[in-house]
Amino acid sequence: MSQLVLCNDNNNNTDNTSDDSNQPPTIYRCRAPIASLDCMEEFSAGSALSALGDRQSDGTITKEQLLLSGLTHTAPSAHIQLSKQTAITPGLRYRNLGKSGLRVSNIGLGTWPTFGPTVTEEQAEQIISLAVDSGINVFDLSEAHSGTRAEVELGRILTRKGWKRTSYIVTTKIYWSTRSEERGLSRKHIIESVKASLLRLQLSYIDVVIVHKADPMCPMEEIVRAMHYVISQGWAMYWGTARWSPVEVMEAYTNCRQFNCVTPIVEQSEYHMFCREKTELYMPELYNKIGVGLMAWSPISMALAQCKEEAGVQLFSRASFRNKYSSFSWTEDENAASNKDGYNWMKDRIQPEESRRQQERIRELSGLAERMGCSLVQLAIAWSLKNESVQCLLLGASSVDQLYDSIQSLQLVPKLNTNVMAEIERILENKPTRPPMVSTLALR
Repeated sequence: MSQLVLCNDNNNNTDNTSDDSNQPPTIYRCRAPIASLDCMEEFSAGSALSALGDRQSDGTITKEQLLLSGLTHTAPSAHIQLSKQTAITPGLRYRNLGKSGLRVSNIGLGTWPTFGPTVTEEQAEQIISLAVDSGINVFDLSEAHSGTRAEVELGRILTRKGWKRTSYIVTTKIYWSTRSEERGLSRKHIIESVKASLLRLQLSYIDVVIVHKADPMCPMEEIVRAMHYVISQGWAMYWGTARWSPVEVMEAYTNCRQFNCVTPIVEQSEYHMFCREKTELYMPELYNKIGVGLMAWSPISMALAQCKEEAGVQLFSRASFRNKYSSFSWTEDENAASNKDGYNWMKDRIQPEESRRQQERIRELSGLAERMGCSLVQLAIAWSLKNESVQCLLLGASSVDQLYDSIQSLQLVPKLNTNVMAEIERILENKPTRPPMVSTLALR
């Protein structure tokens, strides 16, 4: 605890012949509380924003003030926009991932669209640079969605930029396919997959290795022992899961405790306005009981879905509702199509004929976003960030402007007050609720 020392200077005004002239000065000690990290972040952002108040006599703003404030000067009626060159991003916070000590930004960059076939390496490097300049420190990779190209190109970019290894966090997935040679999550496949990722990324270790899909044919003991071995060798720091049901995550945790292995710290799950049950009902329970955090993504935040209702493009697909514990069905056929035709297969999946009520909901949400002065994409991202259970929301972009617009959603989160959230709930009408408890005694 810090201490404040104050000296009593009354002795300076007394006569030197006084009996108290040789007495030591009176010292007052008081304890001052240490500010929290969030307070310090808000104080720093507030200090930067206050620089705009010190304008010149003619009302202009100097370049130094713009860089300090982190804002671009626009007309009074225009919305506040982030500067692409600033390191101060309003609304950006750093949170512990799960109950571990790993601090991640509340938004991360999902590189599935960034390293797609329609994006050049120069464009991808610009997107990565903007993410780092904005304070984003999480880069999520997935072999299932973008193949091995993402790891290779990200490794080249990180090597060229020369950023400190402690300044960014890389998460990659262990993917298995029924049509590939690596069938299931065997110890052999897990270890070989991690080694191959390290070579492609040109890194000495991976921050978080995520197991993509559970393997019902492989014993859970073998999976957790293999992940424990990977961490013990220093190839990875943590491990997590993706598209696992709460029961499977709990089973993995129980096996880790039984065999004294490192427990998973995160579950990566789909979460948006039309896919809510797993995230809102079960993930908070997993966090409170076993310390598993949540890294969320959605077709909107990953820029895999468009939301221009007037153009006939739908927001989400029915595939999101088929399995309440999983995201889109990443089958091998879809994976092969993504490598050939980009993400056209995703657009095909999100354009089925929706019901009339679904169209009305999207139209009402678009009207609400227009009244708030933002786009529907920004509203959807801010709505997801409003959930305290989401410790990191993955954003995706195939261009710099796309990522820039998504980052602006951070400034919209404080505007989602109780009235706005109630209005969104009224429009959606899909707030998940737990089924009532049924007593077995009542059935007799």
